[in-house]
Amino acid sequence: MDVLSIVHGEQVRAGVFGDAVEARGHRIDEWSVAWRTSPPRPVEDYGAVLVFGGAMHADQEDEHPWLHEEGLLLQRLVAARKPLLGICLGAQLLAKASGAHVGPAREPEIGWFPVELTAEAEDDPLLGRLPSRFDAFQWHYYAHDLPAGAVELARNELCTQAFRLGNSAWGVQFHPEVTLTQIEGWANEDEPVPEGLLDETRKRIAAWNELGRNLCDAFVDVAEQASASSRAKSSSVTRA
Repeated sequence: MDVLSIVHGEQVRAGVFGDAVEARGHRIDEWSVAWRTSPPRPVEDYGAVLVFGGAMHADQEDEHPWLHEEGLLLQRLVAARKPLLGICLGAQLLAKASGAHVGPAREPEIGWFPVELTAEAEDDPLLGRLPSRFDAFQWHYYAHDLPAGAVELARNELCTQAFRLGNSAWGVQFHPEVTLTQIEGWANEDEPVPEGLLDETRKRIAAWNELGRNLCDAFVDVAEQASASSRAKSSSVTRA
């Protein structure tokens, strides 16, 4: 199975998610709508799509016109029930493409903040694998409303932290994919950062990366099941 990684900058890439996908024997292709090139394969041919973060904001289409195109792409993927997981900006773009308001949060979250799963997350294929409460690594200035028909899976005092659309699309506001190298790069680009952030992160990152790999592993499970179901249907049609 091939997985498409949609990125929005050099410092916001697949991180430990890429390792988790490849450890399962799958290939991950990286692409950005902003590159103005075609993806390595037609998007519909991928077994799953990951959409990562970025320094831009979801409402900055005047500055980044390609954001509109990406929104249309996400709408197509949701309608096609393609397994899809959006991270931070990716979650905000998914929410926006699904009709929800996205805008500046009451305050930014940069660093480690508590997150609590909702009751609906208990039997969710992805979030159900996570602890009911945990400190999550965050780096965002925007938040989003819950799209119509979506299920809220996690939240904290500031905003929705995770949601599911149907049975194939998820968005998480925190950064389960991020590595220490990525965080250090962000800290160098975005000054000032909270005092002690990097020291705290160095102590926490190993456990956090394990959580991220578990979450991505759950997403790959969903994608593999969807891919197997699609092949079975195709085979049945061919025999008929």
